[in-house]
Amino acid sequence: MSALLKKEFSLALHPASALFVFFAAMVFIPNYPYEVMFFFSGLSAFFICLTGRENKDLPFSCVLPVEKRDVAAARVLFCMILQLAQIVLCVPFIAIKSAWINMPNLAGMEANAAFLGFGLMMLGGFNLIFFPLYFKNPNKVGKPFAFGAVFIFLAVAAVTVCCQIAPLFKDVLDTRDPLHFGAKAVVFAIGAAVYAAASFLSVKLSQRNFEKADL
Repeated sequence: MSALLKKEFSLALHPASALFVFFAAMVFIPNYPYEVMFFFSGLSAFFICLTGRENKDLPFSCVLPVEKRDVAAARVLFCMILQLAQIVLCVPFIAIKSAWINMPNLAGMEANAAFLGFGLMMLGGFNLIFFPLYFKNPNKVGKPFAFGAVFIFLAVAAVTVCCQIAPLFKDVLDTRDPLHFGAKAVVFAIGAAVYAAASFLSVKLSQRNFEKADL
């Protein structure tokens, strides 16, 4: 698996995918729905898989002395590493903003621990939708991405609306850290668990579908 991941970083990484990791800095944009950055994590996976299709990456990987199921797992894990890198990079940016920029976000949730938890849920849901559909037929990348993107934007809309009308969001979760940090930490923990479970299931379904796929 480590050799396949090395191959992914060496041959499959799209330049835009590396750039999208740094979209974590979107938390500094005034009055912006910061959850949109997670759409770009999904777009990153789309670019990687689309470029791989044009370069015949999967057929090449399958002639290597590896199991076909490991090829699928390596692709999902590779994209997960990029997703988690964006989440990790958000942490110092959020800390800087909370300490130095006293400007509420009027267009959505504040950048805080709960925001990262919801982001992990969105990314986990995207993984569960996109990768199993993609590995069912790797020649068709657009349809799986469309379904995944719709899920993310519906989730962004739901969080944004809740920040306006739901007391739990308005008074507790949509506040600057460290205020109400205990409740936000619970949301983050739930988000991390959802991400881990959804991504694990995504890997298993992707492996099953890819073993049946005719390249």
